[in-house]
Amino acid sequence: MENTLVKNNPSAINIGIKEEHRSKVVEILSYLLADEHLLYIKLRNYHWNIEGMSFQALHEFFQEQYTTLEGSIDDIAERIRSLGAYSPGSMQEFREMARLNETGHLNGKDIDMLENILADHEMIIQVLRGNVDETAEQLNDAGTADFLTALMEMHEKMAWMVRSHLRG
Repeated sequence: MENTLVKNNPSAINIGIKEEHRSKVVEILSYLLADEHLLYIKLRNYHWNIEGMSFQALHEFFQEQYTTLEGSIDDIAERIRSLGAYSPGSMQEFREMARLNETGHLNGKDIDMLENILADHEMIIQVLRGNVDETAEQLNDAGTADFLTALMEMHEKMAWMVRSHLRG
């Protein structure tokens, strides 16, 4: 990913974080944004294509999950902007940067969809755990560390709810 910090900005950012640290934080957030966006699209796909006896419950469940992600996607992009960088926003950028794997409709199979979503939430949680420590301890950005902690907690709750459906 190229450095996306805005150059020659007349209103320079002076928030106590070195430019190279802000640049690294922007990189962390940009990859997270790509992962969140891919998961959002996957949840929309599953919402549209779920079939079987659990259709109604999972149709609504997937909608709840993608609606939650919709808010965090916007927050991540705005956090990137608040650090003085342009946010990635094209599907090509998201596909190139995402660490999650795309899937199709999985033939409407509820268990496959749920297991796939659970794996994605758990991967994001693991990445966020490392990012929280890195942003706080190495990059001197307690604000982003707190922001990422809240996102990690959100994904932990979402993963718990997916697991609950799998046990049903």
